[in-house]
Amino acid sequence: MRQAITINESDDVAVALNDLSAGTQVSVNGKSITLKHTITAKHKFALQDFAPNDEVHMYGVVVGTAKSAIQQGEAITTSNLGHKSESFSAVKQGDFTWKAPDVSKWKGLTFDGYHRKDGQVGTANYWLVFPLVFCENRNIETIKKAFNKALGFEKQDPYVGLVDNLVSKYESGQLQEVETLAVETATESHSENRVFENIDGIRFLTHQGGCGGTRQDAEVLCRLLSGYINNPNVAGATVLSLGCQNAQIQMFKDAMDSINPNMEKPVIILDQQAMGTEKDLVKTAITKTFLALVDANQQTRQPAPLSKLTIGLECGGSDGFSGISANPSIGYTSDLVVALGGKAILSEFPELCGVEQELINRMNESDHAEKFVDIMRRYEKAAIEAGSGFDMNPSPGNIKDGLITDAMKSAGAAKKGGTSPVADVLDYTEYANKPGLNLLCTPGNDVESTTGLAGSGANVILFTTGLGTPTGNPVTPVLKVSSNTKLAEKMPDIIDIDTGAVIRGEKSIEQMGAEILDHIIEIASGRKTAKAMDLEQYDFIPWKRGVSL
Repeated sequence: MRQAITINESDDVAVALNDLSAGTQVSVNGKSITLKHTITAKHKFALQDFAPNDEVHMYGVVVGTAKSAIQQGEAITTSNLGHKSESFSAVKQGDFTWKAPDVSKWKGLTFDGYHRKDGQVGTANYWLVFPLVFCENRNIETIKKAFNKALGFEKQDPYVGLVDNLVSKYESGQLQEVETLAVETATESHSENRVFENIDGIRFLTHQGGCGGTRQDAEVLCRLLSGYINNPNVAGATVLSLGCQNAQIQMFKDAMDSINPNMEKPVIILDQQAMGTEKDLVKTAITKTFLALVDANQQTRQPAPLSKLTIGLECGGSDGFSGISANPSIGYTSDLVVALGGKAILSEFPELCGVEQELINRMNESDHAEKFVDIMRRYEKAAIEAGSGFDMNPSPGNIKDGLITDAMKSAGAAKKGGTSPVADVLDYTEYANKPGLNLLCTPGNDVESTTGLAGSGANVILFTTGLGTPTGNPVTPVLKVSSNTKLAEKMPDIIDIDTGAVIRGEKSIEQMGAEILDHIIEIASGRKTAKAMDLEQYDFIPWKRGVSL
């Protein structure tokens, strides 16, 4: 079994694939290295001696500089390696040609989706209910309580029964049985009394925006919410307004027109101050929404070509294996989807730090490169002015599991985007309309980023993780892809796909990426569900354009 590997032939550090004791002789690329420290799995060690300020390379790019002398076989840590990334400009370097993967296996295959009038196809059929301003959050929750149980969308809460049983045990003096009771009782069951068989659910979004802040915040919120309505997984929406907020109804309508001037989905907009009592508002919202659901239920799943897939590419809780197994695997899936005529959206701009030039070299249009450079530099400048910077992006969990610098983390994170040409560059809330790989500006924050991906049209999201995270989305299935088998076995309730076989050398990146595409087709057809949806992990956090890494 392999003990350690390099990812690129030019790398001068290697990654330990399992725990290696100090003094162990390790063969890497035909070179024998004696380890000076114990290297835990996922962490790196030097393949050569480094003097202070020497550049250190991984994934074929600079990932840092030596803070002090580092000897061959020594562990790479935050103590001896500092952040440094490659410079970049909007000018392409060299010629770029892409050899598309063989997609003959999937030619002619379809998924069963919901066809929208504008040509998009949804992998699900949801109705949205949300406010333009946080003042309406309570009314949203009131409508949610009224609808979910009556329409059969509410799960039986296993923990209510658990507490009831704990009370019973307490009152009967049998608390010694509590631990066993907790394990046996915490099971889930679903309501089988669905009124609308072709509606996958009503999604109730709440947020803390719409008033206060800046007018720009309100405009961004309106565009984001408009993107959610335009997402093909959504049949229509009910929108509540208070009336006096920054996010005015006309601002919201203008945002919908800018996202899609040909949007033909039913959108019910109600203004509380214009209507009068809260009772009138809620009663009207419920009645109008129910009648709209009757119509939405007439839509059924129909075959659609795989070119109608738009996959979002995200990572969170990353570890030292993420850039070796999970990220390049979904990168290959991205290449397959692009070769089939679909769209892929790569998010998290702080985690493209150091690989900007590589992405620019894959752009065919100079205005895309200029837009990308402008967004990246403005973003980093704002972070620095706030007392932070991209170099502060790696979390304690990232560092603990081997991602020492942001450039190292980013070089692995960028592998999610595969190798295809960059078709478009999108700022936050811009919608993905061009087939191919799209770059979308979002922060690295998991939920803010996945929220943005769904708002830009992703109808499936692939989310890699090495440490585990429950993150989901209200309207787009989020498939969790683990970088290692240990995580998949430890947290099976949140992991959909395990790429640990790549680390063990049992499967290639290409084999794993192909299996992921097959899994996507099952999810997109409604034949399987994502674990995050099963757990009702409906995370929604709009990004206010302040600094968030």
